[in-house]
Amino acid sequence: MSVFEFVIVLACAALAATAGIAFVGAGRRRPAPVADMGQADVSFLFRDCDLQHATPAGAALLSTNTAETDWHALRASLAYRFPDLPDEDALRNIGTVVIPAKSPSDTGLVRLSRENEMVHVEVSDSEPGDVSTIHTIRALQSRNEVLELAAEAAPYPIWMLDGNGAVTWHNPRYGALLGTHGATDAAEPLFDIPSLDHTGSGSARASIRSSGEDRETWYDVTITKRNDRSICHAVDINAVIQAEIAQRNFVQTLAKTFAQLSIGLAIFDRNGQLALFNPALVDLTSLPVEFLSARPQLLSFFDKLRDNRVMPEPKNYTSWRHEISDVIAAATQSSYQETWSLDTGHTYRVSGRPHPDGAVAFLIEDITAEISLTRNFRAELELGQSMMDSFDDALVVFSSTGVLTFCNAAYREMWKMDPDKTFADITIIDSQRVWQERSTPDPAWADIRDFVMRIGERAQWDTEVQQIDGRRMRVYLSPVVAGATMIRFTVTEPVPVSTPAA
Repeated sequence: MSVFEFVIVLACAALAATAGIAFVGAGRRRPAPVADMGQADVSFLFRDCDLQHATPAGAALLSTNTAETDWHALRASLAYRFPDLPDEDALRNIGTVVIPAKSPSDTGLVRLSRENEMVHVEVSDSEPGDVSTIHTIRALQSRNEVLELAAEAAPYPIWMLDGNGAVTWHNPRYGALLGTHGATDAAEPLFDIPSLDHTGSGSARASIRSSGEDRETWYDVTITKRNDRSICHAVDINAVIQAEIAQRNFVQTLAKTFAQLSIGLAIFDRNGQLALFNPALVDLTSLPVEFLSARPQLLSFFDKLRDNRVMPEPKNYTSWRHEISDVIAAATQSSYQETWSLDTGHTYRVSGRPHPDGAVAFLIEDITAEISLTRNFRAELELGQSMMDSFDDALVVFSSTGVLTFCNAAYREMWKMDPDKTFADITIIDSQRVWQERSTPDPAWADIRDFVMRIGERAQWDTEVQQIDGRRMRVYLSPVVAGATMIRFTVTEPVPVSTPAA
C-alpha cells in the first residue's frame, strides 16, 4: 500500500466517523451546543480555559480528547493544522487574532475574538464544503506529513511486515541498506532473526554482512505488533558490540594474569559475595574449588579459612567474630594489612583494599621464605656485631658517601660516640671533628677524611696519631666492597701512668 492510498483510507475513515458521531449525537459531557453562534460549522465559546458552548461539529471534534483542560483538548485537536494556537496564559490576555494554517496550501483559518470574559473561537475555510470534514481531512494530511517526515528523516532503518513476514514498506535508510548489502528481493526481510517471530513483539540483536566484505554490522532490532502488521526498527549498536568485545578481552587478559599470580586473590562484590578468585588462592588456603565457585559470603569465607587453620587460632569464637567484622570494615573503608603466623609454620601477609561500587579485594601472600630470610639475616648481623664487639681494636666502617654504617663497642668506648642514639646520619666530617677534639693537632686527620671520600682505586695505608691523654694509636685504612672504607684504631702506647710525688 502506497503512502497516498494510506492517506485516502484514513480520510474516508475519519469522514465516516464524523458522520456517525453527528448522527447519533455523541459528544463529550459539555454544555449543550447552541445554533446561534454564527455561520461557522466549527465554533467554540470559552471562559478562560473552560468550554461554555460549542456547535455540534465542534463538540464532535473534542469528543475523543482527554486533556487536562478544555483549551488543552482544543489545541491538541487543531495542533497538526494550527500549531501556533496560544497557550493558556496567552489566552487570558488575547484580543482578536487570526491564525492561518501551517501548510501554505491549506486555506483554513482560526479566528479568536474576545467578548468581555468570553473568547469566541471559529474554524473556517475558504474551500467550499463542510468545514468540519475539510478540517478532518486537512488534519489527517498534516499528521501524515509529520509521520512521513519522521520516518524518512530517521537515521535508522524502519520497515513494515505483513502477516506473512513480507516487507510492505520501508524508509530510505532501510532502502540504502538494501543497496549496500546487495539484496535482490525488497519483500524479503534484510534482517534474519530466528529468535523473533514476526507475528509477535520483542527485540533481538542481528548482524548483516556487506556484499564482498567480511565486516559485520550489528543492529538491535525491535518488532512492534499492530493488528496484522509489524513495525520494525533497527538501531546500529556497532559501538556497543566493540565495547563488549574489548571488555571481554580485557577480562580474559586479567583472568590470565590473575591465574599466573603467586598471590591469592579474592574479590567480593558489594553484596559481600565472592565474585572472583585465582588458582593461587586455592593453593594457599586449601579451600575446595566447589566451595569458592558457590560464591560464599565474606564471613563464610573466613569461617572456612579458620576451619582449614589458615588463620591464627582465636582464643574464643565470639571475639574472633568481632575481629573478622573489624577486618571487613577496615578493608571496605580504607586499607587493611596484617601478618598471620600459622601453626603450620607458614606466615601469610593478608591485605584488604576497597574497590569501586562497594567491592573489596583480599590478597593473601605467602611470606614464609621472606620472614625466614629476614630472621636469618638479622641473626647473622647480630652474630657479626657480637664478633666485632669482641675485638680490642676500635673498628668503624664508612660508606662511599662518607656515612658511618658500622662500629664496634671498642670504637664507642674509645671516642665516646654511639651512632644508635642519634636519628641523623653520622658522616666522616662529624667523626673527624670528634677525633680532632680528642687528639693532638695532626694533618693526618684531613688525609683520613680525603681517603674515605676519594672515588676510584685506593691502596691500604696507615698512619699514627696521639690522643690528648697521651695515648698513641696506629690508624689502618682499608678499602672494602662498594667503595666503603674500614678504619681500625690500634693502641700502640697506652695512657702514661703518672708517678705520685715523693
